[in-house]
Amino acid sequence: MKIALLGYGKMGQVIERIALERGHEIVLKKDEFNTYEGLEKADVAIDFSVPAAAVANISASFNNNVPVVSGTTGWLEHYDEMIALCIEKKGGFISSSNFSLGVNLFFELNSYLSKIMAPYDSYKVAMEEIHHIHKLDAPSGTAITLAEGVIEHSNYSNWTMDNSPKENELHIEAIRTGEVPGTHTVTYNSPIDAIEIKHTAHNREGFALGAVIAAEWLAGKQGVFTMKDVLNFK
Repeated sequence: MKIALLGYGKMGQVIERIALERGHEIVLKKDEFNTYEGLEKADVAIDFSVPAAAVANISASFNNNVPVVSGTTGWLEHYDEMIALCIEKKGGFISSSNFSLGVNLFFELNSYLSKIMAPYDSYKVAMEEIHHIHKLDAPSGTAITLAEGVIEHSNYSNWTMDNSPKENELHIEAIRTGEVPGTHTVTYNSPIDAIEIKHTAHNREGFALGAVIAAEWLAGKQGVFTMKDVLNFK
């Protein structure tokens, strides 16, 4: 499979290594200093760039009839626009806040826990996410996805980073320190006890492998999909 890498930072380089190990070919390594030349040759594009570049990268892919796997976060105010373009161009698209197989299992666990905790309003939910100092967006897309999973099954109506959340607001604390790949914690606190689930990434390998697996699955398909489709979660 021929892959275009849209974004060639630390994540892009790990994706490149894993893709080559799995027998794929890289036809474009797009960064801020070069063009999209070679994109049209790709069977699929993998976008791990920056929020300011994501829309241009995704648009260029659809306009070249190349399906896109996007792991960039912080650009979702343009999500509906990109979905419309995907449909117009009969493209293929997977956007995820996190492609790690472990994190996607964690999403399912979080959703299930929120369902069974819903009747017990003595428990208040809080979230914490920790990432490296180079991460540009806060809270992380993964934390937002986790928060949405809780909100769907609870009396919370939205999330906030305000340290004095309202009764219906789920608080997310975002910490930026060192070179932490990503740690996410969801805690249910009551006056008498606490229930906590936590995912800790040890390195970038899981994110990169999941993105390549998603690209392998998406190549040749049309439509808008999620990691639930890739992993066959019902």
